[in-house]
Amino acid sequence: MCGRFTLRTRDRIKLNGLDVSHLPFEARYNIAPGQNIAAMGDFGSGLEVTELNWGLIPSWSAEEKGFINARAETLEDKPSFGESFRLRRCLILADGFFEWERVGRSKRPFYFQLIDESQFAFAGIWDQWRSGERSIKSCAIITTPANELIEQLHDRMPAILEPESFEVWLDPKTDLGVLKGMLMPFPSPKMKSHPVSSAVNYPENDSAALLMRVDAEVGTTPSLF
Repeated sequence: MCGRFTLRTRDRIKLNGLDVSHLPFEARYNIAPGQNIAAMGDFGSGLEVTELNWGLIPSWSAEEKGFINARAETLEDKPSFGESFRLRRCLILADGFFEWERVGRSKRPFYFQLIDESQFAFAGIWDQWRSGERSIKSCAIITTPANELIEQLHDRMPAILEPESFEVWLDPKTDLGVLKGMLMPFPSPKMKSHPVSSAVNYPENDSAALLMRVDAEVGTTPSLF
């Protein structure tokens, strides 16, 4: 599961030799469902970095209601995700994400990132929904079973792709079996985490202070969805 994440840096995602421009986005410390997020892919005019709404609305949906996550194990089986998995894959740019530990009746937030705190990419899928003159390009983050670090808090985690997999993930000719093989728990030795303030529970809070280590605090139950 992935319900909040960050994109703090303007570092360039290296896409195996492809020249991708610096991200035209401000630093964000508490990205929440329903917001626009940075994604890389071919959205109809070649490889680019653009904004997609976080919450995939299938093109055939009668309602403007989105799914923020898609389970790797059932991508091909779900009508909401199957076609997007085959035809509309993307990279969702991030450099950390949050998960919550239940403590009694409350939940305490933890921040997860790579050991070197560098930027990375979630495996994503996207679609375009239209209703009259209204058009929304939206996406979902694919999730896998949790690795050893995250399973202490939750049984799911976002699918993080290795840089050498970026081109393969975006290539429309890649075999589905190869794609599914890429959707594995990211190795826990390459990650680290620490507890943070319960202020991250509220999407209106968005500052670097949210990522500071807070050892003594027990947060309140977040209302994510």
